[in-house]
Amino acid sequence: MRRRLTRFTLAFLCITAAGTGGYMILEGWSVAESLYMTVITLSTVGFGEVRPLSAAGRIFTTGLIAAGVGAVAYLFAAISQYIVSGELTGALRKTRMQQRINALSGHYIVCGFGRVGQQILLDLQGKGKQCVVVDTSAGPEEGAGQLLWVTGDGADDAILHRAGVERAAGLVAATGDDAANLFITLSARSLNPDLPIVARANLQSSEPKLLRAGATHVISPHTISGRRIARQLLYPSVTDFLDVVMHSGSLELLLEECRVREGSDLHDKTVEEAHVRRRTGANVLAVRRHDQGAILTNPPEEMRFEPGDVLIALGTRSQLQELDRLAGNPV
Repeated sequence: MRRRLTRFTLAFLCITAAGTGGYMILEGWSVAESLYMTVITLSTVGFGEVRPLSAAGRIFTTGLIAAGVGAVAYLFAAISQYIVSGELTGALRKTRMQQRINALSGHYIVCGFGRVGQQILLDLQGKGKQCVVVDTSAGPEEGAGQLLWVTGDGADDAILHRAGVERAAGLVAATGDDAANLFITLSARSLNPDLPIVARANLQSSEPKLLRAGATHVISPHTISGRRIARQLLYPSVTDFLDVVMHSGSLELLLEECRVREGSDLHDKTVEEAHVRRRTGANVLAVRRHDQGAILTNPPEEMRFEPGDVLIALGTRSQLQELDRLAGNPV
């Protein structure tokens, strides 16, 4: 539509210039008189002639009217086609969706909407998280399933800006192409240096490259699937229990993580002093230390909690919420 309007504007300006020049040559009028005559002729307002026209002037005016009417007819045809074809509706829908995305903060961006990306989206939405999908294919209609969609290449900085990468809580590069995931990771890391990025790697050789590009974690679906199958064969009951805890909403127990905040009730207390089990009912299974990044299982009683430590705990929803309160997190 923008191209059509540009063509109409250029054509109208050319017709106006030609009309002004024609009257100056044929009738010997001034620039002001010629321009005025051209404008009232093209606008068909019905004003009288500036001066009596010669025979050549009348013929020229007839051609000028035909050219002006033709240009206006082209404009109306372009606008009608724009409306009837649904382009206007699509533009309005994209505008509304972009406004909804602009209002988000702390959301998750899923780049790539294949089978892996769809499952990631289902799990995030199942946890009540706001998500924006970025994919090269056309998205659904606005409001369909409340799915927010940006059509384009996730490696494009402009597309990531539209998805709100500066305000996002995390990004997933889940396309089926390792090179595409690499470029997505590079772009996202340059736009938001603190953004947690999880990248998919189909080849083992791609994992170190994605980490160097800025990925926080790299996941190989083939490796995870192989390990999962082997554990299912060796420890079926344990695997089924973990599946229920992590993925089912029907079980009362949940396995989640909780970050210790500065000034909280757990800050600078040892495991023995905190009495997490007695005060909340939740079991702290492991701790990821803020300074080492390593996961410490079965933390000793003399270990002191520090800001930034992440507790991996098992408990009911209410127990985990109470643990969040002790750690200084909003529930």
